[in-house]
Amino acid sequence: MLCQDRPSQNVFFSPLSISSALAMVLLGAKGNTKDQMAQALSLNTEEDIHKGFQILLTQVNNPGSKYLLTTANRLFGEKTCDFLSTFKESCLQFYHGELELLSFVEDTEKSREHINTWVSKETKGQNYKLFHFPPTTPLFSSLLSSTSSPHSKALVNCEL
Repeated sequence: MLCQDRPSQNVFFSPLSISSALAMVLLGAKGNTKDQMAQALSLNTEEDIHKGFQILLTQVNNPGSKYLLTTANRLFGEKTCDFLSTFKESCLQFYHGELELLSFVEDTEKSREHINTWVSKETKGQNYKLFHFPPTTPLFSSLLSSTSSPHSKALVNCEL
């Protein structure tokens, strides 16, 4: 339900945004995590989704198109982690998205502000605050610590 009293608190995530974000993470997943993500995304094969998104994102972001749908993809990772070059290259190739390294551990607030500034720029100045919670909340702490979990070792070599 939309919040009429505080419209700035209304949040909408498109299925395209959610599935492309999950598929980007899937690029680096292994084992049980990879299997569960593929099942959640209802994939026949992992290759299908990456090639499919590559074609779709190229078409919808074509400036000569008769319709307008702008997408922006970016992953933000902890700068002390060593992300595999193949993972970063695949994100660019298939999702037109970069991996940007920030200092979540040393300066959480600056990282949060940077992400919100990037989102504002990509949404043509809309004042979205995707990360509008204190960095000490369990969710944010979990996001930071999950980078060093065994399931994400395919993406990074990092200890937080």
